[in-house]
Amino acid sequence: MSPLLDRLWQALLDTLLMVGASALLALLLGIPLAVLLVTSSRGGLFEAPLLNRVVGWLVNLFRSVPFLILMVALIPFTRLLVGTSYGVWAAVVPLTIAATPFFARIAEVSLREVDPGLIEAAQAMGCRRRHIVWHVLLAEARPGLVGGFTITLVTLINASAMAGAIGAGGLGDLAYRYGYQRFDSQTMLTVIVVLVALVCLLQYGGDRLARGLNRRG
Repeated sequence: MSPLLDRLWQALLDTLLMVGASALLALLLGIPLAVLLVTSSRGGLFEAPLLNRVVGWLVNLFRSVPFLILMVALIPFTRLLVGTSYGVWAAVVPLTIAATPFFARIAEVSLREVDPGLIEAAQAMGCRRRHIVWHVLLAEARPGLVGGFTITLVTLINASAMAGAIGAGGLGDLAYRYGYQRFDSQTMLTVIVVLVALVCLLQYGGDRLARGLNRRG
């Protein structure tokens, strides 16, 4: 394997690890956050306006900070959590914190688009509120949730490239160190092609899955 391919392969693995770990955490944290935002709002299943305002404010706070600034600001917290501020796992912390509120807002929109008549019908049949959340809200919003998660994945790939350029490794680091600092246009072009292919592949897979869920629904 040529040195370029060797470096490219390792950078791709690092990027996939960064994005995969961050996306999984954002999914696990973002959906409960979105459910909390929807169900605690006025007229929601678990109406709690004060809690809704506080959670909504926190989500907006983290969403409004640009990723580069957030990453630098979180360095002490990242070091406390994973023991270092450099490398793949150090990047997972700010990537997760940036992606979770982003995905939560998209998921919130999908949950709000569920037909209120279905919720009222479930209530009329005596369904418990937690069953309505699971079997009506989340089940009906699946295509929108998949579409929103795909957008989050693409955003994470862009952010991981930015994180790579400041010490996280991955494709961004490869493009910066070899493509930019060493004026290696072949490396830069190869990294761009790989990133574009990765985004297209994810978008295609996400769109197909969302369409499939929509038809089954």
